[in-house]
Amino acid sequence: MRFSVLLLIASCILSSCVSTQSTLKNVDNSAIKPHVNNNRYEINEYASDTKYGFDEDYPINIGLLIATQEEKHVSYFFNALEGENGETISYQKTGTCCPFPTTNNAMGAGTISIYEVTFEKSNKKKIIYFNIHEKGKMLCPKGFSIKPKNN
Repeated sequence: MRFSVLLLIASCILSSCVSTQSTLKNVDNSAIKPHVNNNRYEINEYASDTKYGFDEDYPINIGLLIATQEEKHVSYFFNALEGENGETISYQKTGTCCPFPTTNNAMGAGTISIYEVTFEKSNKKKIIYFNIHEKGKMLCPKGFSIKPKNN
């Protein structure tokens, strides 16, 4: 009985944290995930929207993945990029935020992953948001460039 009450309370708390309406603006269920070649996605286009990747409502949608696949797929994404002047980039996951409803997760909710990106020989840092629960077109965000294919 005690376990049932705790489970009910936990469910209420979790469901109250998730909006009933998704605020994500760039979900595209028809998007095709880029091919992986040499441990990186073959990204061929640049984002025109300055919010792409830099705003939690415009994350880089790399889904549909399970949580254990996130690290590998995020590395495929970053392995395809460099700084806008060819700088080597480094990244690390710093947290999650922004619960949203999704039918692509058994719990009915997903979160956005937050990554901090640093640039070689610079103090410059950027925060990039990723979503593993929804699909979307993968583009090169503003402030980055696509690595040449031979690198």
